[in-house]
Amino acid sequence: MSNLEPDQRRFIDEIARLFVPWGVPQSAASLYGYLLLRPEAADLDEIVRDLEISKSSASVAGRLLEQYMLARRLRVRGSKRILYEVSENYEEMLSQQNRLLEALANQLLAGAEVSQSKKIQLRLKEMATFNLAARDAMKDLLRAMAAKRRG
Repeated sequence: MSNLEPDQRRFIDEIARLFVPWGVPQSAASLYGYLLLRPEAADLDEIVRDLEISKSSASVAGRLLEQYMLARRLRVRGSKRILYEVSENYEEMLSQQNRLLEALANQLLAGAEVSQSKKIQLRLKEMATFNLAARDAMKDLLRAMAAKRRG
């Protein structure tokens, strides 16, 4: 039986609702919301109990959040027990998205080069310009956040 309060459950559900449209699976999105509320790392048994998901789903969700740089896996010395905690380095996920924006912009520009249609060339160049502007704005924000953290 879950140890979550109704307000905590609502928070977790809302975080999941916001992440799922971005392609994050429900269990991973819920786990991220759960970890955001935790003052310390949670083991798989706690996650299974509180989120009412299977252990395999919890494990897969945790590994996916690691790939997104949203969670960190901790090992307990001398044990097979695995703990997950929310990552304090959430900027890395945004940096990865920035690299994707740049790659997409470059591909759009390459498409404009091979297209023989002026209409398509214009469309692809406009889309590339938008993606590069979004990348630049995010870079500026990430720099400002890093400077703020340094004090």
